Amino acid sequence: MNKRFKPKFNIKKGDNVVVITGDDKDLTKARVVLAVLPTDAKILVEGVNIQTKHTKPSATNTKGGIVKKEAPIAISNVMLWDAKAGAGSKVKRSRDNGKLVRISKKSGEEIK
Repeated sequence: MNKRFKPKFNIKKGDNVVVITGDDKDLTKARVVLAVLPTDAKILVEGVNIQTKHTKPSATNTKGGIVKKEAPIAISNVMLWDAKAGAGSKVKRSRDNGKLVRISKKSGEEIK
């Protein structure tokens, strides 16, 4: 990704999204965004792309063992969840009293 300009995405931490491609594809289940990585154009979604990591015992983790955690997926593989429509929706941005707001294209509702 180009490092010269900071990319702008319509998805923020805490939003509900739907995974539209990949192994965890489910167009009917909304999931929560844990983190957005704009420089890599990736997103961390709760319960999606779970990977296992084998860890050795250390001072902080005395037991060690197998740890399962979410790995980032491409931000293009998700859509924002529109609760009114009950599906994923594209987003448009518009100004409301000088403030930029996100609006769902499917229902026309503002995304909080």
